[in-house]
Amino acid sequence: MQLHIVRAEDWKMDGGAGFGLIPKTLWSKQYPADDLNYIFMSSRLLLVEQEDRKILIDAGMGNKRGDKYYSHKYVQPEHSLAKSLEQLGISNLEITDVILTHLHDDHVGGATYIEQGEVKLFFPNASHWVSRAQWEWAMNPNKREAGTYFQDNFVPILDAGKISFIETQAFHIPHIEFRIFDGHTVGNIVPIVHFGEKQIAFMCDFIPFVASIPLPYISATDIQPLLSLTEKENFLNEAAEKGIYLFFEHDYYHEACTVEHSFKRIVLKQTFELKEILVNT
Repeated sequence: MQLHIVRAEDWKMDGGAGFGLIPKTLWSKQYPADDLNYIFMSSRLLLVEQEDRKILIDAGMGNKRGDKYYSHKYVQPEHSLAKSLEQLGISNLEITDVILTHLHDDHVGGATYIEQGEVKLFFPNASHWVSRAQWEWAMNPNKREAGTYFQDNFVPILDAGKISFIETQAFHIPHIEFRIFDGHTVGNIVPIVHFGEKQIAFMCDFIPFVASIPLPYISATDIQPLLSLTEKENFLNEAAEKGIYLFFEHDYYHEACTVEHSFKRIVLKQTFELKEILVNT
């Protein structure tokens, strides 16, 4: 097995959205904001190469929306999904599986693109894994999340017969454990890659930054923040006990970390680049 980072894009988001009720005077010491209160975000995807499969976790934002939509995203020009795959020497046609943690635009938008007015699949040969609960939620969005669910991101995948629904937590793909959490959005998948003796959890929006490890640091975008708090505490306790690596999709500054118990709290233990985790495995 091999693991690779695929940098789909870098962009910006309002810092208050990222850290919820925590005052800027606290979170900005760990995660800087610009004069407009925007923070840098990454769409840092994970590609898992197995003997007969190439599995991509999430698909980034893509570019199907209009200029007005992207004017609030401040997407940086350095990275793209296609460019990052090309740098790895991998074609989008080689991807066999795409795990969609959830169907918010910045996680699934890159799965489809528009060519001559027609929406097409960027990974036409891949099975796209999504929880059934999240699918049903996205197809009937509440007013709070409606602005980030766009059916042209995912309905064409269903129409092409390329959706694989999951309803249970299990190893639906060898060596990749699918966990489900509902605090951020219903049916959010957190994949945990079992790489030799190590476990690497793809954090998606569950815990978006190293700076958001403290329990009260819950994103304002979470639809059930009190549930997020419980889910986060339980998972971080497990991560501390088992030495699970947290791999960050959105943290612009850090790729991964471990956590530990300290005076009845869970705190950052050490940050890593992915390549450091993979050494001696």
